[in-house]
Amino acid sequence: TKCVSRRPALFHRPPPLRSLAPGTLRLSRPTNQPISPPVHPPDEMAATDLKETVLKVLDTDGHANSIDLAASLGVNHQDLVGAIKSLQAIDAELLSVTDKKVVKFTPTDEGTSFAQHGSAETRVFAMIPAEGIPKADLDAKIKELSLSPQSMGACMKNKWVSIDKSGGAPVVKKAVDSVDDRVGAVLKCMVAEADAFEESALKAGAVGAAKATLAECTALQKRKLIAKVSTTALVLAQGARFTTKPQVLTTDLTQEMLADGSWKTAKFRKFNLDSTPAIQAGALHPLLKVRSEFRRIFLEMGFSEMPTSNPGFIESSFWNFDALFQPQQHPARDAHDTFFMESPATSDDFPEEYLQKVKKMHEVGGSGSIGYRYDWARTEAAKNILRTHTTAVSTRMLYKLGQQKEFKPVKYFSIDRVFRNESLDATHLAEFHQVEGLVADYNLTLGNLIGVLNLFFTRLGLSDIKFKPAYNPYTEPSMEIFAYSKELGKEVEVGNSGVFRPEMLRPMGLPEDVTVIAWGLSVERPTMIKYGYKNIRDLFGASVKLSLVRDNPICQL
Repeated sequence: TKCVSRRPALFHRPPPLRSLAPGTLRLSRPTNQPISPPVHPPDEMAATDLKETVLKVLDTDGHANSIDLAASLGVNHQDLVGAIKSLQAIDAELLSVTDKKVVKFTPTDEGTSFAQHGSAETRVFAMIPAEGIPKADLDAKIKELSLSPQSMGACMKNKWVSIDKSGGAPVVKKAVDSVDDRVGAVLKCMVAEADAFEESALKAGAVGAAKATLAECTALQKRKLIAKVSTTALVLAQGARFTTKPQVLTTDLTQEMLADGSWKTAKFRKFNLDSTPAIQAGALHPLLKVRSEFRRIFLEMGFSEMPTSNPGFIESSFWNFDALFQPQQHPARDAHDTFFMESPATSDDFPEEYLQKVKKMHEVGGSGSIGYRYDWARTEAAKNILRTHTTAVSTRMLYKLGQQKEFKPVKYFSIDRVFRNESLDATHLAEFHQVEGLVADYNLTLGNLIGVLNLFFTRLGLSDIKFKPAYNPYTEPSMEIFAYSKELGKEVEVGNSGVFRPEMLRPMGLPEDVTVIAWGLSVERPTMIKYGYKNIRDLFGASVKLSLVRDNPICQL
């Protein structure tokens, strides 16, 4: 639907007030049309007079057309609408109001010109003398009169003219003696009978004196001679407590009323003290609901939450990669997968003694490992990035654990945002939330990891847990985790897991017989499954609807 931004013909030539069927009053203004400059009423037509006029019309006829009434009184339609709204504010049952949408065809500026002077193709036809005219001369005349270049094409399409090329230069000649200006007739009728050209009426049949059809109007709309105007209408009738002299009730008791005693005779509006106000309470985003469920499950299992705000989203490559025994030439450390910081570009937030142990482990190995056998570069480790996983937080916590005089077993978890330079699609974003859990204790095995994972995912409501061998640079052995989803009716990958390698743990100072098992998963994927989202951008990002946050159900994993 395309709307025009010009003042309706109604305001140019006010028609007389017409009576309508009982119970109907049409208040309208095109919803996508700028409000016309105000036509201020005469002094005697104040707001109070407008309200009285509306009530008198409704008392006499039981109905009235606000557009016709505004035109008859010479007032701005919006002023009249304001008066009607004021009457509703006095008493909600004084008037009966319902909404109605009306779609009309109305001529554009060019269409109005065609209605007055005839269509462009008719005027072009009139320029052609009986003997014909050189096409170049006709094109010049068309341009001089600022007619559309397509007008000549319309003449050819209607077979009104022909082009003779036998003499060399093309000559335009009339193919018929006279023409019927159907376009001009329809547009002239539309200007004169504006109310008849409603889309609903045209769908029912031909309208107006010109018997215009919907197909003709559609064709004129394509030529931009007319446009659809959507109008919001209010249908008014007498309300249950209709009266021509509504009493304005006083809402507030003021100091002045107490001073002059006018409160004694004033009529006050009644207040319903028993009504329950509609309170719009706050609501949690689905991701926060699922995150809270994850946190509750971890705490019930005896885990402690790791602080993820220090250092925060920005992390050094040393803690994010090198401390995890991930080689500096690993593809995950390329700009294609990781966001590197421009400022601050580097960091030196790492203990020197620990850094040297990590360097040695990379270059020559230790604890039964031969390392990666390459020249480890401090400059590469110092680069700042947006952390790609919360395992960087786990690394810091395990290092602190290794610096204690006496080792004590721990169970840690973290839930926070991480960033990866991935292609965006329906299931991937450049940022997401990662859940990570780890257990550090003496002589843990793969069996311990499987047992903890079965317990954890069972509490999440996932059954039939299965494992598949996988590869991670900093865990060995490593496993992908699969579970059966009732919502999807199939097995889905739900996480990754493994046992941290000795090459990662020994430089931290952890005892030789201490093992760390760990696993991780995202918050977004189980949330999408739980709430039935197909596109992650509907769940997280700028396109999320506030109504979604307010109306989503309680999360029960």
